[in-house]
Amino acid sequence: MSLQPNMAITDPSPIMTIDVLINAHPYTLAAHSTLEMAIEAYGIRPPFAAALNMNFVPKAHYASTRLQDADQIELITPITGG
Repeated sequence: MSLQPNMAITDPSPIMTIDVLINAHPYTLAAHSTLEMAIEAYGIRPPFAAALNMNFVPKAHYASTRLQDADQIELITPITGG
């Protein structure tokens, strides 16, 4: 088969999922997942802070922060006491 100009070549087996680590535990998520979706999958309750690949992410950005394969997410809860 010869290629014609502007002929698209598509991958017959696109990646539909991504593998990420959440607090060092492996999770498989949909390829279009956001940080907010990963947090929901993990099931953590506030208060907590989130970091993606060692970078703090403000809560206002959770829904718009897209994840990529092999991302590392840390969800950190405050520790109280004296």
